[in-house]
Amino acid sequence: MSTYGPPTTPDNAGYADPEDGDDLLGGRGSRHDSQRRQREKRRNRKVLVAALILLLVPVLAVGGYLVWLNQIVSSNIKQEQLLPDVPGPTNDAGEAIEQPAGNGTNYLIIGSDAGPGRSGSRSDVMVLVHVPEDKHNVTLIHFPRDLYVSIPDNGKNKLNAAFAFGGSPLLVQTMQNMLGVEIDHVAIVDFEGFKRMTDAVGGVDVNVEEGSTGNGVTFTEGMMHMDGETALIFVRQRKQLSEGDISRGRRQQAFIKALMLKTLSKETLTNPIRLKDFIDAATSNLIVDQDLDVGTMRSEAFAMKGLRGRDVRFITAPFSGFGTSPEGASIDIVDEAGMDALGEALRNDTVDDYQD
Repeated sequence: MSTYGPPTTPDNAGYADPEDGDDLLGGRGSRHDSQRRQREKRRNRKVLVAALILLLVPVLAVGGYLVWLNQIVSSNIKQEQLLPDVPGPTNDAGEAIEQPAGNGTNYLIIGSDAGPGRSGSRSDVMVLVHVPEDKHNVTLIHFPRDLYVSIPDNGKNKLNAAFAFGGSPLLVQTMQNMLGVEIDHVAIVDFEGFKRMTDAVGGVDVNVEEGSTGNGVTFTEGMMHMDGETALIFVRQRKQLSEGDISRGRRQQAFIKALMLKTLSKETLTNPIRLKDFIDAATSNLIVDQDLDVGTMRSEAFAMKGLRGRDVRFITAPFSGFGTSPEGASIDIVDEAGMDALGEALRNDTVDDYQD
């Protein structure tokens, strides 16, 4: 006698043919099937609840973690009057230089051995960071501290003397007039902050362009892994290098790039403890201008989260050679035409086309 439908085997035991006559007639098969569907619904609800819990727990944990990080940043960062009271850049005749709308954002990063907030100190690191309006890349411009420039109400002197004479506001005013470009925000960090940031990410791999020896450390050409203390020696050396402050500026650029890439790496961004330690180190000695709040910094960082090494460009502000000031100090001579070209590129957000 032939049998229709699937045979009862270990692989399909309990199989219910949807076209079974008992089911259609509302017989015993229908009652059993109804009970089975009810059990499946209850089981599916439990599975759904469990899945929601598994999804929500990490979301809530991440949310709590981000709130925690935000609290660290908010409590660490200090705001001070770092921007000048006077309006933006002016020319030699004292006339305001017009700034086109939508031309990106300029951040001045000031680093000093003396530590933030200590009057009379000179700035050893001056880097202008230009972020274009579309946030597709970042250009960091190193300004040698020995550039011989005009400082408002103080005659001509080395660029870093502006910081000693009038702090960040005078340095900003000096650089704005030199470039014809408005500086939107300022951040000051001491070298101890760089040291802590380096250790927080487990050290960095820096490209050593020029070897040197000093302070108990030998730097050899090529890639070299550095902890915070070694990196600090690396960016401080000047007299041991062929072009003094210019060579030191290139070292600072190499270190900053290495630190940026390590910070943006998967091993840092996916490690909650390492990321927290880095953020704490980066902000614990940080002073920003009165207009730069945590919300602005967070939104700017989020907008640039896709940047990679190839999107970060380093250049040195143009100078034409070395000389001696009337007072007998060693100076770097500004390339006036080159500085005008750089200023125009910054002012019009065309830094990509600028050739250093």
